[in-house]
Amino acid sequence: MKTLNVIAGIGLLVLSAQASAQVEVYKDYDISEQVTLVTTVKVDANMLDYYLEGLRDTWVAANRLAKSLGHLEDFHIYSSELPQSGDFNLMLVVTFKSGMDLEPSKKRYEEFMKKWGEERNKNSRKIAKTYPDVRQITGDYRLREIMLK
Repeated sequence: MKTLNVIAGIGLLVLSAQASAQVEVYKDYDISEQVTLVTTVKVDANMLDYYLEGLRDTWVAANRLAKSLGHLEDFHIYSSELPQSGDFNLMLVVTFKSGMDLEPSKKRYEEFMKKWGEERNKNSRKIAKTYPDVRQITGDYRLREIMLK
């Protein structure tokens, strides 16, 4: 019985230490205005080059245009050096100056579509229809950096 009391006492001590160790936003840390969207993708074995070829003409081309128009900050593709490990082996990453850039905007849409064009839009849709044959999206994340003070 004495052992149970000691274990319970240690448990309460640990819980009370955790409760007193809480931090507060803007007092102990800041949250960036910048927003990063991350899509994790599991590309089938031996299909990475095929998928990248399609991304070059769709996702990359669209993001290059959006970046040139100031609609986004930057974008990247990351590939795992261990392609058969884990739930994904490719990450598509897009960074925006703030969450406001993710809000619907008729002005930004029309500006983008004017430059993107109907023909490129049709071609992108055609290419994107093949993606389920070579990959599976395993996650979508909307991230903000936390900066501890």
